Amino acid sequence: MEIFAHRGSSGTHPENTLPAFREAAALPVHGVELDVHLSKDGELVVIHDEKVNRTTNGKGYVKDMSLAELKQLDAGSWKAAEWAGATIPTLAEVFGVFKDTGHILNVELKTDIFPYAGALEKVARLAAGQGMEKRLVISSFNHQDVQQAIHHQQLPGAILASNILVDIAAYAGTVGTKRLHLSLPYALRHGAELIGKGCEVYVYTVNRLDYAGQLQQLGASGIFTDYPEKMLMELK
Repeated sequence: MEIFAHRGSSGTHPENTLPAFREAAALPVHGVELDVHLSKDGELVVIHDEKVNRTTNGKGYVKDMSLAELKQLDAGSWKAAEWAGATIPTLAEVFGVFKDTGHILNVELKTDIFPYAGALEKVARLAAGQGMEKRLVISSFNHQDVQQAIHHQQLPGAILASNILVDIAAYAGTVGTKRLHLSLPYALRHGAELIGKGCEVYVYTVNRLDYAGQLQQLGASGIFTDYPEKMLMELK
């Protein structure tokens, strides 16, 4: 079962920052998951929320701030004083951390709230320019962008889902993928059935070893965890 570091090693480091990604890059996990928005001036930046309020000392929407303004924010102190000064990274900076590793990078496009026109194309161009396109998976709750990634950018795509959907396996076929990224409750209830239909089931966010063990037994392809090192040590 593949292990992905969720927002980097986010259990022990400030999520979606270079310290969290460097920690994950040093681990022999399969991959890392990260979240991408567009700044006001069209730069790809790595942060989870639409607003900067929760994980920085600033306030407001990512989309309303330039890259220079976003870079002035402290994205580490909220986690612990030792991470003071960590900033919101660009996607290019994160790619740089993993350039010489073998990790798969799961880029979650946060285009389900704000459309961020051109974000997918920018991700694809950046990946191609840095030689990372063969190590990318595009996921999103915006399934139109997943479909575009698969059919127009020739990138692997994954459907993100939290609600219990009727026949998601057939629906995934209309998008063009068999890869489902499901919430933990969804996967525990319906994962075995979906795997039996040929789906590849990946599960977020799995931080308890008992749940990880259950998912491994039912045949899940992978998990996203805030504690990748712990999961590496405990999962056989």
